[in-house]
Amino acid sequence: MPSRTPGKSTDGGETGQGEDEASEEDDTESGHSRPQRDMEMTTRNLHLDSKVDNCDGVINRNGVDMTEISVPLSHPGKRMPQIEGDNIYRLRDRKLLLEDKKRLCAWALGTALLGTLLMILHAELCPFIYQSGSHYAFIIHCSISMSTGCLLILIVAFHYKDIRLFIIDHNQVDWRIAMTSRRVLGISLELLVCAIHPVGTYWEVGVPAPIAREGVEVNSSNSAPLCVSSRHGEALLDTELLLSVLMFLRLYLVHRTILLHSKVLLSASYRSIGSLNNINFTFRFVLKVLMNKYPARTLMGFIFLFWLIASWMLTLCERQTQEETGRMDTALWLIAITFLTVGYGDVSPKTSCGKVVCLFTGVMGVACTAMLVAVMTKKLALNKGEKHVHFFMMDIQISKRIRHAAANVLRECWLLHRTNLTKGNSGEHRKHQRCLLEAIRVFRHLRLKQRKLRDYASEMVDLPKMQMIMCDLSANWNNSYRELEQRIISMEQKLDELGHCFQQTSELLAQALRYRNPEIR
Repeated sequence: MPSRTPGKSTDGGETGQGEDEASEEDDTESGHSRPQRDMEMTTRNLHLDSKVDNCDGVINRNGVDMTEISVPLSHPGKRMPQIEGDNIYRLRDRKLLLEDKKRLCAWALGTALLGTLLMILHAELCPFIYQSGSHYAFIIHCSISMSTGCLLILIVAFHYKDIRLFIIDHNQVDWRIAMTSRRVLGISLELLVCAIHPVGTYWEVGVPAPIAREGVEVNSSNSAPLCVSSRHGEALLDTELLLSVLMFLRLYLVHRTILLHSKVLLSASYRSIGSLNNINFTFRFVLKVLMNKYPARTLMGFIFLFWLIASWMLTLCERQTQEETGRMDTALWLIAITFLTVGYGDVSPKTSCGKVVCLFTGVMGVACTAMLVAVMTKKLALNKGEKHVHFFMMDIQISKRIRHAAANVLRECWLLHRTNLTKGNSGEHRKHQRCLLEAIRVFRHLRLKQRKLRDYASEMVDLPKMQMIMCDLSANWNNSYRELEQRIISMEQKLDELGHCFQQTSELLAQALRYRNPEIR
């Protein structure tokens, strides 16, 4: 047969008149009738459908070249053309793009962390190990700039893959449709954040020695000032300090990496159920899942990393003043007491940058403390089964105490009655009266406590138990409905039988009347 180029189908699966005529000519040339061709295509389509992998949406090629997918006939006697497997290839391309996005995001995070670690290494080693104009400083600064350039390239590649994924998801052909103003603004802001790195004069020699201020003794154990040339003055120092601190904004890539590498996004069952319930798989949803599954690990890991980063940023801000807050041990202590909102007042930041870091630390401390309290409350709370056991045992204990209290009331009543009959000492009479009133008070208190306990226990609605009860009621109603339906059907059958009997009886009566009176017809 002549080869045909597969084309895209329309909504109704119909093609033009030329294709119908071509199919009719092919039928005539091959010598087969249309029903025979339909039967052959149905057999071939069933064979192809049995080899389709429903999980990944990719056709297995076990020695057979399967490039087309069959569709059912819309009209009896009219064969529809085979549809090209564009959807299969779209799913395959989407899966490959997701893998590329995962890989690019991991590389971008690694590159960002490498540049940040090089910046920290340069700030700690200079000028103890080398000077600002040495070859080592030049190599480290070039490495930071190269890592920044690689990071920008990876970010652009990531968004290129993201735009291609958007085009595949929405079946568009023009990439400019995906370039909305919000996307352009986000990409621009992301490139601006990733491009931030120290760009001072790397080749000039001359680091200002620590100048002793009046009333302040220079301590050689303090951290060194920022390693830049003194020729450009204090403005360059402030700029280098700001750029070094802002490099930590690259850590926003952590949340993207967690999202793309999470099992929630990779699981097909998660995505299917989420799409049915209109749930967007964002970082917020993944963070909720992590806080629900591993609350202690997630929160403690975030607090520890934030503590170290904020402490180093504080030392970077405070080392220019040669104060004690410029040392790492003092900064760790200051960040800890600020994070816990204690504030002993023994140390405090001196620079504006240090004050901003401490202010942000206090805000994050309040938020993390609230989450920590919520996590501890959830961990220490009793679950449903433990609450049932606890309330059941408390109810048994209170019932025992109520029986003992009722017995004490009866005993004190009997003793008081016996004292009244014997007309003994009035002191003993008053003693038994006081004991009776105390026993009555204890009995009433226990009864009130038992009532409160049962009211609180009755508020705990056992949803699985209610579901089982509703299922049993539904099953009983279904059984009753079936029995009623069977009875109605049997009554209809009996009525039909009665109608048939009445009809036969009327026929017999008519025959009997004709037999007696032949004149009656």
